[in-house]
Amino acid sequence: MKYLFPILAILTGALLWYAMYMALVWAPTEQTMGNVQRIFYYHVPSAWTAFLLFFINFIASIQYLARGNPKTDRLASYLAIAIGVVVFAAAFFIPLPEGMRPSAIGTTGLMITGLYLLVHKLFTHAQTDVLAVVTAEVGVVFCLIVLVTGPIWARPVWGIWWAPGDIRLTSTLVLWLIYVSYLILRRFSASGQTPVLAAALAVLGALCVPFVYLSIWFFRTQHPQPVMGGGGSIDPRMMHVLLINWLAFLCFAFLVCWSRYRLEKIQREVDEAHAMRSLMDEPAHSATASAGKSGGLR
Repeated sequence: MKYLFPILAILTGALLWYAMYMALVWAPTEQTMGNVQRIFYYHVPSAWTAFLLFFINFIASIQYLARGNPKTDRLASYLAIAIGVVVFAAAFFIPLPEGMRPSAIGTTGLMITGLYLLVHKLFTHAQTDVLAVVTAEVGVVFCLIVLVTGPIWARPVWGIWWAPGDIRLTSTLVLWLIYVSYLILRRFSASGQTPVLAAALAVLGALCVPFVYLSIWFFRTQHPQPVMGGGGSIDPRMMHVLLINWLAFLCFAFLVCWSRYRLEKIQREVDEAHAMRSLMDEPAHSATASAGKSGGLR
């Protein structure tokens, strides 16, 4: 375990360099947009990574709220399983928007259940709160990359930096602001109920994630239609490069979350130690003060 992180860091660095080479050199040039389209290999993987991190934050927040009570914990686990089964079954029986594949929706339903049970198995009640904070922090960074690279790509293609009426752009900005608010609450609130309030905010904020993702399916928007799931077409070589870059981004996000998770746990242990020391010192100070008063009376 001591050498695992450095080894993974070296492998991830090599993968990031390889992905950059594939994106900037090996991938074919898009006929209409030219080389500016290559930002696509960073813009889209950043968005997918941010969505996944926010989803993990949502699951961790749900579990932090539910696992305080054994009955609520069991009910939440059964509900997660039921949601996965219902989504998987409904994907093949309910009419979907044109181009949206039932297999993709069904797989998402199973992933919801699998990820929920995995987090439940690997993390304790207190650790789910740490996981929620960490994934929110890293997710905000990746979402910021999306918001920065999007206008850089849009300016030479659309002729403007930002389209205020575009539902995908606006909802992504709102999503980022929600999780920034979440982090501000965690950072500056000293209340003992802060983790509970933050978890509730995260649950509400997560509802914006599927809206952002599905907005280009249900609304007429200036943002391009999806290139996966049947909603568009893409050169197989471009898809290959896109998936390599997403894998590289996922590995990088994992390493950052791992490092940040360890730091957060250490920080909380230090804070708890300081709190316990303060509690132990208070009786000693009180006894000293009382002895001083008694000596003064004599």
